[in-house]
Amino acid sequence: MNTEKTIRPKGSLFAALDMGSSKTSCFIGRIADDNGTFEIIGVGQKASQGIKNGVITDLDLAENVIRQAVHAAENMAAEVMRGYPLREIVLSVSGIHVRSFGHSVDVNIGGHDITGNDVRRALAKAQEKEANESLELIHTIPTFFRVDGQNGIRDPRGMYAEELKVDVNLVSGDGAALRNMAACVERSHLDISALCASSYAAGLSSLVDDEIELGCTVVDIGAGVTSFAVFHSGYMIYCDAVPMGGQHVTNDIARGLTTSKENAERLKVHYGCAVASQSDEGEMIEVPRLGEDREHGKPNYVPRSYLVGIIQPRLEEIFEHVRAKLCDSGLERIISRRVVLTGGASQTLGIRDLAGHVLDKQIRIGKPIRLTGLPDAVSGPEFATVAGLLAYAAEHVAEMPAEIVAQVRPESVFERVKLWIRENW
Repeated sequence: MNTEKTIRPKGSLFAALDMGSSKTSCFIGRIADDNGTFEIIGVGQKASQGIKNGVITDLDLAENVIRQAVHAAENMAAEVMRGYPLREIVLSVSGIHVRSFGHSVDVNIGGHDITGNDVRRALAKAQEKEANESLELIHTIPTFFRVDGQNGIRDPRGMYAEELKVDVNLVSGDGAALRNMAACVERSHLDISALCASSYAAGLSSLVDDEIELGCTVVDIGAGVTSFAVFHSGYMIYCDAVPMGGQHVTNDIARGLTTSKENAERLKVHYGCAVASQSDEGEMIEVPRLGEDREHGKPNYVPRSYLVGIIQPRLEEIFEHVRAKLCDSGLERIISRRVVLTGGASQTLGIRDLAGHVLDKQIRIGKPIRLTGLPDAVSGPEFATVAGLLAYAAEHVAEMPAEIVAQVRPESVFERVKLWIRENW
């Protein structure tokens, strides 16, 4: 995928942390061989507190949950880690906090062969364009290359040229939101080695190579936020989010059926469906009344069609917002008809049919497919993001903005002077 795919040494340990609205998950991975294959050695998860709709609302509660999730993963990996506590993690960033921008930059090659450093110079130049005090760069992803006007170049390195043009997808995060996330992590005695947009991570773990190459959109339906990422020609070219998710469906059920959120979640999981059927009207389900003692109160039964009638409109609304944002992106011409759904709400019965109808796409449900040693309990669509963070940490170091700046070497006297001024003033 990446022109400079970096593989960590065999035996390297790294960890991922996904702070979601419903759960906080930590995976610890290890590089198992010289080909970069990685395996899971530790898993921990706890119900989230202090986070609502992708926004931290209570630092102390969120910090406590992080500690518990990380501690559980460390205990599972204790034999490999041998008592050494976890220090560095790759952290997911909710799609509600990220913005994706496309830039084109030119680099003068002067007739010599294009090197990896020439590509990094182009990426660093793009990063300078996006410099903004209120935003922090998360990803710098080269998406298309042109060599002396020639399109369709997959890897320009080694080619002789006068000019290299690179299209770059720059993904930035809201600075204030990221600082709050960093505060929670650092108070848990952890360091953030990299950030990754949640939808990008979900795609890295759940897409097959042909989907990434030929084109696919990942729609990650979380509890509080639905994030999506567009892949094309081997790269993620765009990402965005809608501030709605599975918890909004649960809240609708609780209000519509006058029951507690806990009961609403149970009804959604056991009886919920995204599309209506003829049998729904005749099937009755028990709905505990809000505030009443279930043992002594009168039974309250409603047709299943009532429940489906609450779930379907909210999910339709989510997919309609996703469709509108995809249309507004200006990428409609190249966006594939393939969509992969991940996230906990993607397991709702009938959601493939509903998504296919609203989005007018071919739909499948995705789950982590690029990991070995993943326990069955954490192998579902709701763990696609945290699993993808490990894939990002293991193979995509070259897309991390800090690494690009650290490795780029100025190729001309003028650029050396610019770099010296930037570093010293």
